[in-house]
Amino acid sequence: MTYKTIDSSRISISELMQPSHSNFGGKIHGGYILNLMDQIAFACASKHSKTYCVTASVDTVDFLNPIEIGELVTMKASINYVGRTSMVVGIRVESENIRTGVIKHCNSSYFTMVAKDDNGNSTEVPGLIVNDKSEVKRFLKAIKRIDTKRSRQVEFDSADFSHIDYLDDLSTYRVKIELPDH
Repeated sequence: MTYKTIDSSRISISELMQPSHSNFGGKIHGGYILNLMDQIAFACASKHSKTYCVTASVDTVDFLNPIEIGELVTMKASINYVGRTSMVVGIRVESENIRTGVIKHCNSSYFTMVAKDDNGNSTEVPGLIVNDKSEVKRFLKAIKRIDTKRSRQVEFDSADFSHIDYLDDLSTYRVKIELPDH
């Protein structure tokens, strides 16, 4: 098996935000930012794997600060985790007011990308060499997100799931349960 450093596939892109990218509120449309994030995730994963890659899932997209027309958006992507055929690409989105120099952290997200061969089958990716504590932490956090997702699927997708088991948990939320009797 081959191994590659995180730095060998790290990517950064910048783009000036224009009026055509804005929503009805005058801010940059979140869907446009997601599209750019998907592009950089593809580029980063493809650079690591040397193959075509597809997006399998997107985890934790929290829009922290709005992006204004005329700001320079910079996205930084790196491989945080590799499985056998999949990679988790961590993406940080920042916007800069180019007149004042003020930089805002707008979003961080995690895209799971799967490497594909020429026939469209999933194919093995190189392992990952981590060089510092923050890279180890990112790798471990990715494992935790994967484990949490799996346990949530097991808990809620099982054939013996019963909402009755959760009624007490729901009592403190703004929900009223009115199910028909069957």
